[in-house]
Amino acid sequence: MKIEICAASIDALVGAQNLRVDRVEVCSSLEIGGVTPSLGFIQSALHLGLSTHVLLRPRPGGFVYSQSELDLIFEEINVLNRLNVQGLVVGVLTPELRIDRKSMERIRTSFTGELTFHRAFDDLVEWRTEMDCLKSIGVNRILTSGLANSVTRGLPILQEMVLHAKGQIQIMAGGGVNLANAQELLSTVKPDAIHFSATSKESLEPQSFFSEERLVFDSQKAKKLVDLCRNFS
Repeated sequence: MKIEICAASIDALVGAQNLRVDRVEVCSSLEIGGVTPSLGFIQSALHLGLSTHVLLRPRPGGFVYSQSELDLIFEEINVLNRLNVQGLVVGVLTPELRIDRKSMERIRTSFTGELTFHRAFDDLVEWRTEMDCLKSIGVNRILTSGLANSVTRGLPILQEMVLHAKGQIQIMAGGGVNLANAQELLSTVKPDAIHFSATSKESLEPQSFFSEERLVFDSQKAKKLVDLCRNFS
């Protein structure tokens, strides 16, 4: 089982390197669900020798994009191809909450590395048909919490997803993974990969007028989660 850390800070990148996880999903602004990170941040991950998978999400909110937002996504893919990143993390839906097959096929054609369809999958109306669609497009894996707001609530559906995938597409469980639920998730679902950020809420510079609550990488929490995953049998 592969371990992926969702990294939105330099501390998280260094932590992922120290823990020797299989890959990182790099993004920014975890507090709003994550959006596309800066070029410098992506390059920092690559310079650390990390298997770098980049979130392509031009804005917070849902995953039904305008043509101008899709144009931006493809401009970013052109840049990321030149950087030789290992993977993209993306999801595009139609207004009917189906997979936007045309856009996803174009993304697959435009990028030769690994492709993860992210938790936009949890917004879908009929997940079995849509999983089959992703298989046929050539998407490598799905990041999902089992159509729920966290993996804890989504455990039964996650089990069904692993069975329906039949090894033809990887199921990566993510969304609220923590020390309290990881053991049950691993034992009941047996996903192909597990994804977590290992963050804690913290108020940064509380004395400043511009103080913000942020999700800060917790190295001890990350180590415990990684150890739990690696020692699972």
